[in-house]
Amino acid sequence: MILYDNVSKIYNGGSTTVALQNINLSVEPGEFVSIVGHSGAGKSTLIKLLFAEVIPSEGTVFFGSKEVAKLSQQELRALRRNIGTVFQDFRLLPTKNVYENVAFAMEVAGRSDDDIKADVPHVLELVGVIDKMWNFPHQLSGGEQQRVAIARAIVNQPDVLLADEPTGNLDPINTHDVVNILKKINDLGTTVVLTTHNKVVVDSVGRRVVTMDQGRIIRDDKSGKYTL
Repeated sequence: MILYDNVSKIYNGGSTTVALQNINLSVEPGEFVSIVGHSGAGKSTLIKLLFAEVIPSEGTVFFGSKEVAKLSQQELRALRRNIGTVFQDFRLLPTKNVYENVAFAMEVAGRSDDDIKADVPHVLELVGVIDKMWNFPHQLSGGEQQRVAIARAIVNQPDVLLADEPTGNLDPINTHDVVNILKKINDLGTTVVLTTHNKVVVDSVGRRVVTMDQGRIIRDDKSGKYTL
């Protein structure tokens, strides 16, 4: 489903920064892959390439049979609807309550009012915040906010969930809960790509681990352990 074919990314600003070098990586439908490495290893750039926030300097990124960098704006919007994203800073809309935050993602995707009424409570129950449906983000804990962010990311049933350091701002208990939610989502059939530098998170997931260092993949391990 996802293929990086000899991909490099160089940022040219005040100085030249090589973010990725000769990346070859495939992710099959239904996999749970943890991408690990220290800050600056290239993890976030790898994620951004998949939904064309940045484009490769060399090489090709495929989502299914489509070369991401060559998609039209309309095709790119369609692709992005197939990819849910979660970040460490939650990015909830502060003036909307929990229900409205999740419903907004469905409205943007053109879903019907009936679908929204049916699906929003279902997905909030899945992530364990159905009792917070009418609360606003400032009334939630960090862990609850991240659960809502996950609900928003998966409510349109994407093929892939990208979770970029989703536990970076959470305490150990909430980290454990969020990891279990991601595993549950994966068990239901969604491909999950997780970036993290947290060894505890990786070891608790226990699935494929791709280790990056200085823009390169240095290990691709099925054992589910963080060995950097």
